[in-house]
Amino acid sequence: MNKNDKKKIYKPKQISGFPEWLPEIRRTELLWFDHIRTTFESYGFCPIETPSVEELDAINAKGGDGEADVDKEVYVLERLHKEDGDKEARLALHFDQTVPLARYTAQHFNDLVFPFKRYQMQRVWRGERPQAGRFREFYQCDIDVINVDTLPLHFDAEMPAIIWEILSSLPGMENEKIQIRISNRKILMGLLQACGVSDVQKYTSLIDKLEKIGNEEVEIGLKLNLRLDELHEDFANLFLDLAEIKTAKGLSGLLRDFITRNDVIARSVSDEAIQIMQEGIEELAFVLDQLSHLPEGSVVADLSIVRGLDYYTGTVYETVFTDDPAYGSICSGGRYDDLASNYINKKLPGVGISIGFSRLFDRIRSQGKLPKLGISPADILICLPEDEARGTMMETAQTLRKNGYKVETFHSASKIKRQLAYAEKKGIPYVWFPPFSGNPDHEVKNMLDGTQSKADPQNWKDN
Repeated sequence: MNKNDKKKIYKPKQISGFPEWLPEIRRTELLWFDHIRTTFESYGFCPIETPSVEELDAINAKGGDGEADVDKEVYVLERLHKEDGDKEARLALHFDQTVPLARYTAQHFNDLVFPFKRYQMQRVWRGERPQAGRFREFYQCDIDVINVDTLPLHFDAEMPAIIWEILSSLPGMENEKIQIRISNRKILMGLLQACGVSDVQKYTSLIDKLEKIGNEEVEIGLKLNLRLDELHEDFANLFLDLAEIKTAKGLSGLLRDFITRNDVIARSVSDEAIQIMQEGIEELAFVLDQLSHLPEGSVVADLSIVRGLDYYTGTVYETVFTDDPAYGSICSGGRYDDLASNYINKKLPGVGISIGFSRLFDRIRSQGKLPKLGISPADILICLPEDEARGTMMETAQTLRKNGYKVETFHSASKIKRQLAYAEKKGIPYVWFPPFSGNPDHEVKNMLDGTQSKADPQNWKDN
C-alpha cells in the first residue's frame, strides 16, 4: 500500500465542558437519579420532560434587564430554523428548566391540575468557561409548584426540606456538611426602593457576586452605580450591612433593628418600601420556622443570597458545602410570581428549587467518595463451559431473570478460568455453572468470598 493512501486516523478526545463517564461511574450516576426521583415522587411531584430546544422568544420572555445575561449563555441553533428563507436564529438549547416550565404550564394550562407539582431531570446547556464544577452540558434535577392566583407560603418551606432529605442521604454524601442558605428578595428590593434606586438589576447582580469577588469589589461596583444614578454613595454600605446578616435564630429582631437604626430607611418617604421589606422579613421568618425540625445549622437566613436571574420575587435559596463555600452553590432556586404571565394572561405564581446534579456528582466523584459499583449491572454471569451446554445456559438465564435477577451469559465456550476473570473484571458478584461433562447439578460461585455450592435456578436466592 502506498504510504500516501494510508487511512487517516482521527485521535478521539473529549470535548471540554461536556462530561462523559465510564460504565461504572454512569451506573452510580443512575443510582443517584433513582434516589432523587424516588424522593421527589414520595412528595407527590409528577414527572414531565420538555424539548431540549425552545424558541428564543420564549427564553427571552422572562423579561427584565437580565435578558442580556441570558443571551450570553444560550447556545443558538442555526440549522433547525433556516427554513423558508429565515435569516435570524429563532431556536436555542434551554439554559435552565424554569423558563421551559413556565412556557409548558401556560401552553397546557387547561389540561393541568393545580397546584401543579412537577419534577424534571434533564440536561441543560450554558455557554460557560469549563472549570471544576462548571460544565457546558449538565444535568439539573428540578422541583416546582405552580398555582393559579396565589401560592401558599408553606411550599417555600417544603422545597429546602425535600432537598435536605435528598442531599443528606445520597450514596457518597453521608459525611458531607452542607448548609441551605435562604433569603427573601423583598427585603433588598424594599431597601433599594427606599434609597431611590430604580434600576435594581445591576445592584442585585453585584450583591449576588459577593462571595465570589469579595466585599471590596462589590463596594466599588455599588458606588460606581450610585454615582451614575446620582445617589449618595453611603447607600453602598447600607446594602453591604444588610448582606452581612446571617443567622439561624432571632431574624425578625435583627432586621427590625437594622431598619430602625439606619437613618436612610427611617427618613424614607415611601411607606411602601418599608412595607415591602417587612413583608419579606415575615415570609423569611415563616419559612425558617417551618424548617426548625432540621438539624441545627443546616438552614440559615443569609441576606447576601439574591440569585442573579431577575424573575425571582420572594424566597431564594442557595446550598453550599460548609467546609468549602467557595465551590459555589450546588442547589438553588426561589419564588417567582410573574414568570408564567409572560406566556399567558393569568397570574401563575410558582416556587422551585434545582439540584445542580452534574456539579454535585463531579465533586463527590473527584474526591473518590462514590460507592464502588462494578462495570456490569448483572447479578449473575452464567458460564458456557462447552457448546453442548448452550441450551441449558439460555434456559437457566431466563428462569433467573423471571425471578428478578439481572443475568449475563458468556459469549463463547472457553476455559472456566477465563470466564471467571471476565466476571471479576466486570464486578459481577455470582458465577453460575450449568450442568456439563456429566455433572447433573447446577452450581453457583460467590465471587466475593470464593464459596461455591449447588443451586436450583427455580428457587435460588442470593445472600
